Amino acid sequence: MNILIINGSPKGQNSITLQTTNYLKILHPEHEFSVLDAGQKIKALEKDFSKAIEEVKKADLLVFSYPVYTFVAPCQLHKFIELLKDANLDLSEKFVTQFTTSKHFYDITAHRYIKDNCFDLGLKYINGLSADMDDLSTEQGQTQAEEFFDFVMFNIENNIYEKEIKINSLATLTNAEVIECNDKKQGDVVIVTNCDESDETLKNMIVRFRAKCTKNTRIVNIKEYPFKGGCLGCFNCAVSGKCVYKDNFDEFLRNDIQKAEAIIYAFTIKDHSMGARFKMYDDRQFCNGHRTVTIGMPIGYIVNGHLSIEENLRTIIEARAEVGHNFLCGVATNEEDANESIDKLAKKLDYALEKKILLPQNFYGIGGMKVFRDLIWIMQGMMKADHKFYKSHNQYDFPQKQWKRMLLMYLVGGMLSSEKMKSKMGDKMNEGMLMPYQKALDNARKRMKK
Repeated sequence: MNILIINGSPKGQNSITLQTTNYLKILHPEHEFSVLDAGQKIKALEKDFSKAIEEVKKADLLVFSYPVYTFVAPCQLHKFIELLKDANLDLSEKFVTQFTTSKHFYDITAHRYIKDNCFDLGLKYINGLSADMDDLSTEQGQTQAEEFFDFVMFNIENNIYEKEIKINSLATLTNAEVIECNDKKQGDVVIVTNCDESDETLKNMIVRFRAKCTKNTRIVNIKEYPFKGGCLGCFNCAVSGKCVYKDNFDEFLRNDIQKAEAIIYAFTIKDHSMGARFKMYDDRQFCNGHRTVTIGMPIGYIVNGHLSIEENLRTIIEARAEVGHNFLCGVATNEEDANESIDKLAKKLDYALEKKILLPQNFYGIGGMKVFRDLIWIMQGMMKADHKFYKSHNQYDFPQKQWKRMLLMYLVGGMLSSEKMKSKMGDKMNEGMLMPYQKALDNARKRMKK
């Protein structure tokens, strides 16, 4: 078979992810492997995509190979997918899968992003391999890579692949009614968007939100920001927090965006995501490392498009807020009633800013931060800025520090293992567990009497 590795890493041949492919190439000389460095050479591909088209046409199997960057694939791979779609190739007889390496921080949303776009391209999709960055250096990881490749071959030989779930009907998209905006307001809410001049629908949604919001709002259009390029994964910022690019985005991010009272993101759905430009913006925020520097800041979204059918994008929106421990005020869309949706978002944002509301994190936030916690603890010698931040914000909440609670659980476990003790205790165990909560109820009664 002709197997084309679409290497989405900006590091090109120095990609850790690519080494899995190199390993399989050695073990399978019966196949012809070739590599297209889409991530590293994306600017050249934007100028001339013809060579990429020829490589794709020759391939029997396409393999997207990339590191997971901030919930999804690197922005360079987003752009490659845009270019591939624009080429309008018939790919219906080709198989496709994906390899990723990460520390398993939202690898699921990255894989789903690729999967959804493969369906758009008409490819025969086979579920991919999500490996830890260190897996290939272990015997188990090598075995798993081999077993996965054999499984892919089995699927191809038997013409087995994932089928897209078709949506029979879509909600009607509506236009927001533009109303006059009063600029004489207090506060600072920044609206980050990638809105084109031609995108009248999104522009009108933004205008209405600004009119309805009781705080002063300003727009940062990242379409106009002079980015030198996407994140290179070079870790130059790991110690100093300073990006290797000389476009001053790190300072712009910290001073013009993250110092606001709240952030609203406004975009039109493209390729099941916020689009390649927004992904570049997200990736470049790695100048802050894994530090949740906007804890407590309310955020919201204004979305033009059928968000209701974009399950993965909805997950990313919620997970991004939960990991950052931001209060998600809501997502306004133009499905069915744009005016009502936008007006409600503005009201919820006003409430969040007034009450300074911040709720507990759910699994998306707790689980994601525990992955980061363990990663930074191991890499503290290199990720010095992250390590300092995690120490100062008590984010090293390892369970072994809770030794008193652990000893208590040993005591309880000993009691429960004795039938005699259990019969004596009866319901006292449950009563004891409820004691701290009874104290909270008593305090609530005292507050109401005052």
